[in-house]
Amino acid sequence: MDVNDFKRKFLPYHLKLYRVAFRLLGNTQDAEDMVQETYLKLWKKREELPPDIENTEAYCTTLIKNLCFDVLRSNRPNENNRATEGLDLIGDDNPMREVELRDEVNQVKRIIGTLPKQQQQIVVMRDVNDCSYEEIEQATGLSAINIRVLLSRTRKKIREQFNIIRNYEHR
Repeated sequence: MDVNDFKRKFLPYHLKLYRVAFRLLGNTQDAEDMVQETYLKLWKKREELPPDIENTEAYCTTLIKNLCFDVLRSNRPNENNRATEGLDLIGDDNPMREVELRDEVNQVKRIIGTLPKQQQQIVVMRDVNDCSYEEIEQATGLSAINIRVLLSRTRKKIREQFNIIRNYEHR
């Protein structure tokens, strides 16, 4: 496969691959790196790829998902802010309320940052990145039941810690 064939066959899916990686990894830097890693892997294996791939888009999407799951499985340390960068504020016309919301989001980010890595990973994947339980299973190797239990306990812990902070501030 020459350069032009490669570009014609694989490059049109760049934006879709980025969206998949961002959804799974939760931040722009890692998503961009993963797209680059996907294209590098495809380029290195271009001569070994079957010439009659029926659905190139599905092939590329599956490849990037698997690479993302490998990264997530490795439990590599990531900065707390990068893991929760998907937490956005809903627009509010009241500037005071917007400051309060921003502060609450920062408090939740800090609480998530204090959780064990596995709990951080699961809550960010499910609640921030909106990953399905099946995607979380593939990334973590845990069963759906374990994920639901961990998620429930993690959410409860976040709520309790947040309420402690909020009650302390309102005294």
